[in-house]
Amino acid sequence: MPHLPSPSAAELRRDPLPLRGRTALVTGASRRSGIGYAVARRLAAYGASVYVHHHVPHDVAMPWGADRPEDVVAGVREALADPAARVVDGPGDFTDPAVPAELVDRAAEALGGRLDILVANHALSGSDGTLDTIDAAMLDAHWMIDARSVILLVQAYARLRATLPPRTPGGRVVMMTSGQDQGGGMPDEIAYTLQKGALASATRVLATTLAPHAVTVNTVNPGPVDTDYASEDDYRAVAAMFPAGRWGMPDDPARLIGWLATDEAEWITGQVINSEGGFAR
Repeated sequence: MPHLPSPSAAELRRDPLPLRGRTALVTGASRRSGIGYAVARRLAAYGASVYVHHHVPHDVAMPWGADRPEDVVAGVREALADPAARVVDGPGDFTDPAVPAELVDRAAEALGGRLDILVANHALSGSDGTLDTIDAAMLDAHWMIDARSVILLVQAYARLRATLPPRTPGGRVVMMTSGQDQGGGMPDEIAYTLQKGALASATRVLATTLAPHAVTVNTVNPGPVDTDYASEDDYRAVAAMFPAGRWGMPDDPARLIGWLATDEAEWITGQVINSEGGFAR
């Protein structure tokens, strides 16, 4: 039976720019305090060209408000490590079912006709409630943004990857969930919980479906992350539930996602990975 050879000494040495020449689309990167922004910066720092998606009207309607897209892009561009790489940005309202495919096509065209990495980070905040208070409109709103749009993004991405030569390396999909299966759940956010749980459940079948295109599919649960949304009292209460005495910071899941995008993680697929710092619910 044939065996793959062990890596040479040269192959064991880490490339300082492991994503050089690769391209990435990161959705939901509207705020410099958010996870999407941290992910985009990590990918840029690893050598990738990055398309940054934003939907400013969502953040404008939230208590934390919105950043200017040009400031977000400037921060990602600052992290670029490869002089040949670039950062492009654009809007997209995922309530429109046509937008996911349009966004994938637009990102690929802007980044040279190819898209290697898809990080579906976006989500709907608010418009939710307990089992007693939710209604059909809340459920539909979260379905459209938190689940339907992600599956349509993956579909469009898979169709694009299918046009490349067989087994073209570097294909990566990362979705996001929120640890609904880790105990306790989120009883005040039933609609959000249902749809994020659906992504976790779909991870393995999507990984199996995209494997022939040399694409890995994983889902990351970042746990509670300080993205400037919690009140001071809530911040202290949650921080006390971490052994480290602090919340997760946006770059905590970003480091994991950045690694999943590299060739070092090519044997990791179909997994829901909890990056929670020992969070004790």
